[in-house]
Amino acid sequence: MELVFPLEMPTLAIVGRNARFPVRRIYCVGRNYVEHIREMKEGDERDPPFFFQKPSDAIVSEGAVVPYPPFTEDFQFEAELVVAIGKEARNVSVGEALDAVFGYAAGVDLTRRDRQKESFKKGLPWEIGKSFDNSAPCGPIHTVADAGHRLKGTIAISVNGETRQNGDLEQMIWNTPEIVAKLSEQYTLMPGDIIMTGTPAGVGPIKPDDKLVVDIEGLEPFSFSIGARED
Repeated sequence: MELVFPLEMPTLAIVGRNARFPVRRIYCVGRNYVEHIREMKEGDERDPPFFFQKPSDAIVSEGAVVPYPPFTEDFQFEAELVVAIGKEARNVSVGEALDAVFGYAAGVDLTRRDRQKESFKKGLPWEIGKSFDNSAPCGPIHTVADAGHRLKGTIAISVNGETRQNGDLEQMIWNTPEIVAKLSEQYTLMPGDIIMTGTPAGVGPIKPDDKLVVDIEGLEPFSFSIGARED
C-alpha cells in the first residue's frame, strides 16, 4: 500500500545489541511516590494507580537537545524508571506481570507544570501539560537478561551537576508488577509499549542550556540538554 507521505516509527537503543526497540505506545503512571504527592499537594496517597499517555513520537534519545516548549513558563523534569514491554499482556496477574517485561531504561517525564496545574484545578485531562512534543526523553533499554528486574535501587537526576531528585525504586506506591497487571486490565499491552512509572520527590524547573543526567542503579546514566525556547 502506498502512503501519502512516509512516517518513521520512533525507536530506542538496546544496550549490547544492534537491533532497536520500536515504540508503540507510551503509558505514564501518575502520582506513584508518596513524597511527590505531598510536594504537589494533589490527590490521595491511597488512590489506585491512574494512567495517561504521551505520543510515541515524543521520544527523545541520549544526547539530544530538547527545545524549551511553547505555552509554558514553568517547564519541569520528573525522573522515572521506564519499563519496556516485550510480550502481549491482557488481564495478567501480579505474579505473571514480569513475564511481559523486556527490559528497563532511565527516562524523564517532561512537564508544563503551569498547564498541568490548571487542568487539575478544572478537572480536565493532563495532556496539555504532559503530552507535548519532545516530552518523553528515554535512555537505552537494558534487557532483563542482562540487568535483571529493577524493583529497588537509587533513582536520581542532576541538573548541571547538582542532584535534584534522589529516591529509591522501593518507594513506589505501586511497583512494576502491580503497574503492569493493573494497566493490562485497561489495555492489551503489546511488544513495543513502554511505561513511565512515576517520579520521586524533588521535581523542579529547568531552563535553556541546562544539562540533565538521570541515574538509576543498575542502568547506564542517561543525559540530554535543554535548548532555546520555541516561541
